[in-house]
Amino acid sequence: FNLDFAVPVALLHDTIEDTATEFSEIENKFGLRVAQAVSSLTKNSELPKEEQMPDTLARIKELPSEIWAIKLADRITNLQAPPLNWNKEKKIEYHTESKTILKELREGNAFLASRLEAKIKEYESYVDS
Repeated sequence: FNLDFAVPVALLHDTIEDTATEFSEIENKFGLRVAQAVSSLTKNSELPKEEQMPDTLARIKELPSEIWAIKLADRITNLQAPPLNWNKEKKIEYHTESKTILKELREGNAFLASRLEAKIKEYESYVDS
């Protein structure tokens, strides 16, 4: 596991998606490899919503296991109590998407896959309420 690669990618993983920062800025400051990894973790907003996660997962799977681990860890962190404004359909969608992430990336890091599996089970209580 290459921490020198994984740490900057993990810290920057939502930068393109959530800020005005562009790929070229990350490339200039952190190098092409980090920028490409961050880009792989970024949803392609030009695709229809239902195609975004499959596309993201396909791009992640082309990269080293560090990137798989970052996506698993990100979902573990995000799989908390859903926002109060989410309806049942949105909760089910997020739960289903989480199971897809686990299915597609579980081979990337056994420990994180196990943690995500446990978080998915915990999240079921929100889906059922």
